[in-house]
Amino acid sequence: MITKRIIPCLDVKNNKVVKGIQFKNHQIVGSIMNLAKKYSNDGADELVFYDISASTEGSIVNKNWVSKVADVIDIPFCVAGGIKTLEDARQILNLGADKISINTPALINPNLISQLSNEFGSQCVVIGMDIKFKDAEAYLFAKTGNEKTAYCTNKKAIDWLLQVQDLGAGEVVINAMGQDGVKTGYDLELLRSLERKCSIPIIASGGAGGPDDFIDVFKKTQVDGALAASIFHRNEFSVGQIKEALRANNVNVRI
Repeated sequence: MITKRIIPCLDVKNNKVVKGIQFKNHQIVGSIMNLAKKYSNDGADELVFYDISASTEGSIVNKNWVSKVADVIDIPFCVAGGIKTLEDARQILNLGADKISINTPALINPNLISQLSNEFGSQCVVIGMDIKFKDAEAYLFAKTGNEKTAYCTNKKAIDWLLQVQDLGAGEVVINAMGQDGVKTGYDLELLRSLERKCSIPIIASGGAGGPDDFIDVFKKTQVDGALAASIFHRNEFSVGQIKEALRANNVNVRI
């Protein structure tokens, strides 16, 4: 039986971990190293780091903390933020990251996905899909790290999902922007609508408020993992508590 993954997400801005609500009003919540070690020790299956300032300012994720993270944790981690070329990705992976995630650069240059997959293997290539509804349709948004730069691409989420998996993406993260930080549960309807056409692993993101939300997303959809931030950063629940609740409800997770 496939084990489901619990993945704390750390949004990074100016080398600090921050958290917003619906991709707005980000507040500092802690240190990159301290939180990385905490979640690793608490049983997280992976970590994801989104450098939201790099992605909106035309720069690239700060390599100093990437290498330091690799030194202090022993679980896989994924890094996103301004990765636009093969060389950008190579540097991040060589510093110890296991995966790189791209969003806006892929939307601007879809061929980057196949280039990265061919060079490093599809297992290293994650596509972040930041999705918001407009006129009852799910659309992709770009440059979402800052509310002043975020914009709708007018590309439908289902069309982009089909395209990125054909280009060689190894995994997609479905970020429901309307659910982000509000802790009312994952967008199950959105996830179900996309997974029907998806042949690669899906990670759910946006809306986790407690154990019941993780139970629901794993029982009611086919996602491979669930990403969360607010409940972990604010010590409302630990990774261990979430996994304990999942095991009690017959969801297979790593100990």
